[in-house]
Amino acid sequence: MTPDLMRDGAARRAAYEARMAAKRAAEGPPRGGFGRPLERLEPVFTQGVALYVEDLTVSFDGFKALNALSLTVDLGELRCIIGPNGAGKTTMMDCITGKTQPDAGRLSFGSNVDLLRLAEPQIAQIGIGRKFQKPTVYEQLTVFENLELSLKADRRPRANLFARLSAEQLDRLGELLALIHLKEHAQRTAGLLSHGQKQWLEIGMLLAQDPKLLLLDEPVAGMTDEETERTGELFLSLEGRHSLVVVEHDMAFVEQLTQGRRKVTCLHEGRVLAEGRLADLQADERVVEVYLGR
Repeated sequence: MTPDLMRDGAARRAAYEARMAAKRAAEGPPRGGFGRPLERLEPVFTQGVALYVEDLTVSFDGFKALNALSLTVDLGELRCIIGPNGAGKTTMMDCITGKTQPDAGRLSFGSNVDLLRLAEPQIAQIGIGRKFQKPTVYEQLTVFENLELSLKADRRPRANLFARLSAEQLDRLGELLALIHLKEHAQRTAGLLSHGQKQWLEIGMLLAQDPKLLLLDEPVAGMTDEETERTGELFLSLEGRHSLVVVEHDMAFVEQLTQGRRKVTCLHEGRVLAEGRLADLQADERVVEVYLGR
């Protein structure tokens, strides 16, 4: 490499580092990295609200998947989200978890954490868990091993090398196995579980991280009637300890979760069309027309 090229490369590198330094200064203090606790980003819930979504807008090639969407989810609330395909339900979850950056709007976890400034691993670290429609588990490992790997713990190489389960962790794993109806299957290979049991295992893996907010995308799709009912009982038992946002098309399941009193939000064309008790939405002509049918 010639001296001229070396000087040019050094100048380019210096210019890049200067731009990055200016960007970091504008964004504020460091936000932590994967594997490090984000103590300075501990969410504050003194207002009783877990999630603020304010005027969130996302466009894909001119199509507005979200159109100034605004809603809040209270601390410990179980909220069902319904709406036709293309209403923006999945895009909203993508934004909350950092998978998609919106064009405009704000997302706050508690009253102090700006989610739009965090990467996906950081969002998971501060207490937001997401379950997709298709279950994702370690199929070659046992149910117990899947849950053990998901426990909230120091995952740096040295810590993992000498890790031993404490009595408290063993108790926690036992509680989770009972909660997700898999205590009798603890030593069974996850790949041999039924579809519904894999769904429960993934929910247990999320709960092992002790999330404050759980996002659940069509969690009972493909389940039997019995599995669906038991999943509803599981979610109802989590209310109050966690905030849950459940996106679902199965109205019988929504009815089981809401029990005629919990709030349901209907999205349409990227914004809130109606919100209230399920019975009120079922009587709303707008909701009937775009989603529920006559």
